[in-house]
Amino acid sequence: MTLTTVVGSSGSGKTTFLNDVHKSNKCTYIRQYHTMRPYIPVSKIPNFDPTGLPYWEIYENEGKGDSIQVGGTMAGEFTAGLSGGQRKLLLFELICQRTADQSELLIALDEPFAGVTDDFVPFIVERLNDLRKKHNVILVTNDHVETLTEMADNTITVSAINRTVVKVNDMEGVDRQRAIFALSLGDDYQYNSSSEDLKFFAQTEIMSPQLLGVTMFSVFSHALFVATFWDSSRDSAGLVLVADTFPAYFHVRRQPNRFPLNVPQQINVIPPWNGGLPEIPYLLALTEWRNAMEEEAEALMHSSKALNRALKTCLTIMLVFLLSWAEYGVVQATIDGLDSIEQWVAMFFDSASMTFPLICLGIYTKLGFQQVEILGTMPFLLMIFLSTTFSPGSGVEGLKELRYLFSRFYWWCIVPGVQDDMEGCPDDDLNTLYMILASLVGVFVFLVWQFIGAIRSKKADVAQAKLRESMFDEEFHQLQVSLYGEKALKRLNHMTSSMHSTGTPVMEA
Repeated sequence: MTLTTVVGSSGSGKTTFLNDVHKSNKCTYIRQYHTMRPYIPVSKIPNFDPTGLPYWEIYENEGKGDSIQVGGTMAGEFTAGLSGGQRKLLLFELICQRTADQSELLIALDEPFAGVTDDFVPFIVERLNDLRKKHNVILVTNDHVETLTEMADNTITVSAINRTVVKVNDMEGVDRQRAIFALSLGDDYQYNSSSEDLKFFAQTEIMSPQLLGVTMFSVFSHALFVATFWDSSRDSAGLVLVADTFPAYFHVRRQPNRFPLNVPQQINVIPPWNGGLPEIPYLLALTEWRNAMEEEAEALMHSSKALNRALKTCLTIMLVFLLSWAEYGVVQATIDGLDSIEQWVAMFFDSASMTFPLICLGIYTKLGFQQVEILGTMPFLLMIFLSTTFSPGSGVEGLKELRYLFSRFYWWCIVPGVQDDMEGCPDDDLNTLYMILASLVGVFVFLVWQFIGAIRSKKADVAQAKLRESMFDEEFHQLQVSLYGEKALKRLNHMTSSMHSTGTPVMEA
């Protein structure tokens, strides 16, 4: 196995090169500034022994071994824990432990020495030597270049002058994409899921401060609602429900704290309902949760991106479900005439129509925070304008027909004192069905969008495979021999023969 360093001047594209290696090949990847959920207790990481960390004895002596968290910032909130350099050492140790029983992986490391003090350099060097015994390692560095150059088997030099070619050892003018494909020797890491992964999710997400913060905010706002709307008349049912739906929406989708420009973000302004916990916008934080979870998976912290997405989706839907029952309960406490189970169904699916799109966009896309916030808020905004529930019967002819796309419209068709003013309500036996279908319009649009994206992605994969096949020639063979030796060429020929025998015309990365 080999160690390959990527060198070049600042701005020459070293990290971009490594990112492209990661995208094009099977690869375990640690980024320069690798993101992890800051509230994860280090000792709870599944199948990981933290005593291998060079600094862990300090926390054990201080009695913090079971409580110290990964630390960092997420959704605008700082969580005390490990330092940046300690987190990098944690990722190194994690990968070393995970890959000890496997071989022939491709491991990519971006700036492994960045943020690490000199006294921990021997630890990193030791871990790199351990990794290269069984795996191919490629890394980018600007620090301790001499140390790594002495260790390296190969050197790839990138240039800011001509980004289309690189230098591989003594081979000048190598096509950049060809070099990326040539690094493709490496198997997929095989992670065997276990009950430990489910336990890890429960300990980090179900018992998380975010959920406790949402609970405390819900208790505070519902208590305030009951106190201010106590003994409301039945004629005010519509206004009472409007008042209740707004806090119900913001229970899981409120904005993060805003800080004055001269106040460090680490200094939290704690709202009175939050019991001393940082205020974190649960739904809006899904974007950063997704990014952190995916990078954790790249560093082999847990078993599956898909499993974690599914578990987080179920947890968030359950949260919306429970909050709808709380919403139903406080309405019963303040006003008579809204005690039918159909009212709860309406509350749940009205909330679902405005929160499910945020869940889909936050967990299952690559969109950034602002894009998710804007697109995910659209159902709420359009409901106000188009559902006609704020001004029954009003609106331009044709445009107001869009009210049938909003579950709030069907809900208002069963609210006493309001239903008689609503225009075009369906029959009672169909109203609930239409309400449920309308609440899923946002999810349907999202699925169509994802389907179109999958088709485009498939086309891009085919184009990438054709490009790879076009470079699969004698020069490509010689480049892999230069990087990995004759054994790699024999392995490559074996892979090619196997793939042609199964009718596959391209080499899998």
